[in-house]
Amino acid sequence: MDVKNSTEKQDLPAGCFSSWLRQIRSALIKENGIDVLCGECKACCTSSYFIHIRPEEIQTLKHIPGKLLFAAPGLPKGNVLLGYDKNGHCPMLIEDQCSIYEYRPLTCRNFDCRIFTAAGIAAGGDNKAQINQRAKRWKFTYSTQQDRDQHSAVQAAAKFIQEHAQCFPAGEIPGNPSQLAILAIKVYDVFLEYDDESDKTGHVFPDLKIAKAVMKANEKFETQHVSSPSSPQVK
Repeated sequence: MDVKNSTEKQDLPAGCFSSWLRQIRSALIKENGIDVLCGECKACCTSSYFIHIRPEEIQTLKHIPGKLLFAAPGLPKGNVLLGYDKNGHCPMLIEDQCSIYEYRPLTCRNFDCRIFTAAGIAAGGDNKAQINQRAKRWKFTYSTQQDRDQHSAVQAAAKFIQEHAQCFPAGEIPGNPSQLAILAIKVYDVFLEYDDESDKTGHVFPDLKIAKAVMKANEKFETQHVSSPSSPQVK
C-alpha cells in the first residue's frame, strides 16, 4: 500500500457544522479571517486563483511587486488583482512557502475551502482539482438535528440558486463557485424557514417568491458588514 496516497485520502475533521457556520458567517461580516487547519496543503495557492486586494490593504501592497498587479475589472480605482504563473501558482509562493504570509491579502485570510463541502458543489474544473480533492475530504460532525438541518439548508440554497437563475435579476447570480457557496451560506436560513413551513402546511412555494426571499436575505446580511482595517491582524 502507498502510505502517502492512503494518508492523503483520509477524512479531515471539519468541526461541528453549526459552530463552523457561525464562524464563517462572522468572518464574512467582520472580514477578520478564519482559522483553517491547512497543514501542509497549498491547494488554494496553486489552483489558478486571481486574488483581490483592496486599496486599504497598504501593508500587503507594499510587499507585492507592482508588476504582478493589475486593475480589478468592474471595481473602483485602487482595487487590484494578483494573478498566477503559467503553472497556476501564486507568484508569491516561493520554494513552496508563502513569502508574504504575515502580510497576505484579506482574500487569502478569509478563504476556507470548507465552503464547497458545506454547499455540496465543486470549486471548479481541472484547474481546481486540488481544491476539489481537499473539499471532499472535509467531514463535518452533527451533534444535534439543527446541525443537519442547517447543512441541508445551505446545500438547498446552492442548488436552488444554480437551478433557478431565471428567477433572479441579471447580475444577481454569482459568477463563480466560490461566490455561489458564500451566497448559499449567507441566505441558508431562507430554506430553513420555507422547509419548516412546507412541513407544517404541505404548501409548495413559488420559485419567484423564494428567489425574492433569497435576495432580501442577502441584502440583510450585507447590512451587517463591517469594513476591514487597513492593516489586518495576522491570522
